[in-house]
Amino acid sequence: MMHKLYKYLSLVVLVGLLILIRAFENQLFYDPYLTFFKNDYLYIDSPRQETFKLVAYTSLRYILNSIISLAILFVIFKDKSILKFSTLIYSLSYFILILIFLYFVINPKQEDYYLFFNVRRFLIQPLILLLLIPAFYYHKQHK
Repeated sequence: MMHKLYKYLSLVVLVGLLILIRAFENQLFYDPYLTFFKNDYLYIDSPRQETFKLVAYTSLRYILNSIISLAILFVIFKDKSILKFSTLIYSLSYFILILIFLYFVINPKQEDYYLFFNVRRFLIQPLILLLLIPAFYYHKQHK
């Protein structure tokens, strides 16, 4: 009983941290694309930005979300091999996504905004977690 209570309480705290990152994204991170992709991208060109600062803050957000996501995966599955594999997935995803992100930041084209928006979304939101939980659950059920 206590074990399940600890597990659920841990999950609530960790998910709460992800929610706090999202809720305070404007205060915590430099990202001129937050308002741009809410509506402006339909009417104006890509906003001016400090590329290094943007990549640094986007990377920081990705790292924070990844650490919390890895903790969530560990709390759910209690399996170090899943944790190691997930760390590999997060690392490879970061390097691929940040290169694509940089391309779109340096070469903004209106016809690429939708793809840019989605690549950026994987970097700033814990979407990989939403893919990994059902994948590992399915894997555990069929093992």
